Amino acid sequence: MSMQGGLRQGGAAVERSAASGAWTGFLIMAFVVVGLMGGIATFAAQIPFERALAREAALDQVLPAASAADAASRLAALRPALGDSADHVLGGTGDLAAKVAAERARMLAAFGQEARDIGMRLRLVLAIFTLAGTVFGVAVLGIVRRSSPN
Repeated sequence: MSMQGGLRQGGAAVERSAASGAWTGFLIMAFVVVGLMGGIATFAAQIPFERALAREAALDQVLPAASAADAASRLAALRPALGDSADHVLGGTGDLAAKVAAERARMLAAFGQEARDIGMRLRLVLAIFTLAGTVFGVAVLGIVRRSSPN
């Protein structure tokens, strides 16, 4: 074997290594996208908690508003902040304090279930994206392996 042949083979090995490195980098980026999606998902996971805190603050204002001189206008002003809790608390007859306590328990249970549902959907989406990234990566590396000369 001549010196030229050895250089050519070494050059091909370096070229193949660079091509394989590029594909490996590409595969790593495919998994980074899954990680970024997981990071973004953490923002969605806290939405029910934030909504529960806002609703809790609105429920805390109901009893003082009801005992004020201008109770009707104050309670009407609270209606948008109460959301779907407004009908449960402000509608019908009965003890307002008892209705607020019952609505607080109902609201916490509803937002708790919403948080569990969001968590389950996020885990499912992350699992699907991870699986898809794995299948994609195996396919890409298989193509690279088959296309590179031995």
